[in-house]
Amino acid sequence: MTRDVKETFGSGGGSRSTPPAPAALAAKVRTLAPSMTRSMQRVAEAVASDPASCAALTVTGLAELTGTSEATVVRTARLLGYPGYRDLRLALAGLAAQQQSGRAPAITTDIAVDDPIADVVAKLAYDEQQTLADTAAGLDTAQLGAAVTALAAARRTDVYGIGASGLVAQDLTQKLLRIGLIAHAHSDPHLAVTNAVQLRAGDVAIAITHSGSTVDVIEPLRVAFEHGATTVAITGRPDGPVAQYADHVLTTSTARESELRPAAMSSRTSQLLVVDCLFVGVAQRTYETAAPALSASYEALAHRHRGGPR
Repeated sequence: MTRDVKETFGSGGGSRSTPPAPAALAAKVRTLAPSMTRSMQRVAEAVASDPASCAALTVTGLAELTGTSEATVVRTARLLGYPGYRDLRLALAGLAAQQQSGRAPAITTDIAVDDPIADVVAKLAYDEQQTLADTAAGLDTAQLGAAVTALAAARRTDVYGIGASGLVAQDLTQKLLRIGLIAHAHSDPHLAVTNAVQLRAGDVAIAITHSGSTVDVIEPLRVAFEHGATTVAITGRPDGPVAQYADHVLTTSTARESELRPAAMSSRTSQLLVVDCLFVGVAQRTYETAAPALSASYEALAHRHRGGPR
């Protein structure tokens, strides 16, 4: 039986009950800014870049500073997870205090074509660390827990991903296979759809797409959704089309990309963090069977790490 398509993108079956902590504010801005209107982006960028100054402003003052309206400021605050502007100001004050108590990073994530290799290593390492921190801060643990519950009880799990996201899909399925679960990764969109038709209630389908709009990933997830499988989206755009067919949405950090990094590694890094969280959660839920399965797979491959069979 076909289920009704969700009307609100990114709802993921629930809403956050409390505003994000001050430390998560910058991560929320980086994640949600691409989906905002230009006027809302100006407000979001202002509060993220100078929280101390913005915390001292009234809603009218911030609207004047950013060349927007009071209504736009309030809408931006709500999109970032705060009930109103007053709550956002409190978070800004807290973030400013945290920043003043510590040292700012000595490097930026921008890599120039003539940067020494040592600088490249340092900048990439910082970027990866920031991406992991942003993803962890913005990850909805209620949605994560629900996805873990579905995976732990699933008859089978299909994972869809194209390109770099396909590598992440393979990583997840290999992890699940090692603890004795049935899982398949699909990067061929035709094969993905033909397999999705076979899914039903009790199965799980996972779509991995940083943009949230990859048609070759959305289509099999839609088919799985309509056939009753529990569906999960791992995406950097929780408001994207993929969320329309996802029971649970797990948001990754939206990394900055550049000419030298058209497919930023940090996009994949954030996806791998979510995958690891899913895997560890499932292993915890199924420990009695997962632990022996891990031991068996280790023993089966051990001779390959000792120079061959004995």
